[in-house]
Amino acid sequence: MSVLLAIVLALLGGLAGGLVGVGGGILFVPALAVCLGLSQVQAESTSLLMIVIVALIGARRQAAYGNLVLPDALVIGLLSPLGVLLGVLLANSVSERVLQLSFAAVTLFFAYKLAKRALSVP
Repeated sequence: MSVLLAIVLALLGGLAGGLVGVGGGILFVPALAVCLGLSQVQAESTSLLMIVIVALIGARRQAAYGNLVLPDALVIGLLSPLGVLLGVLLANSVSERVLQLSFAAVTLFFAYKLAKRALSVP
């Protein structure tokens, strides 16, 4: 792994996370897989830890601006570890190809929904 490339990806991922609220799955996973050559499972696993750090810093700053909806964040934050446990079990039981195609499908679905939403706002 190129340390310089990892530094650039970290800075760009942090910038994207702070700017538009993404970083983990949307940016870090493909960047780790494509640019740094990690397997899909390694990229997803590495991203899980990376996003904790990014999310804590971003949430703290957004809370200072009054943008954090704490009740929603707590409900999702307390329940999502159950999904993570199931997702990790599933990710380790299917092929790399299935993970790659699933990730691509989810990314395309949300890209479509976000673009549709953005274009329909007056």
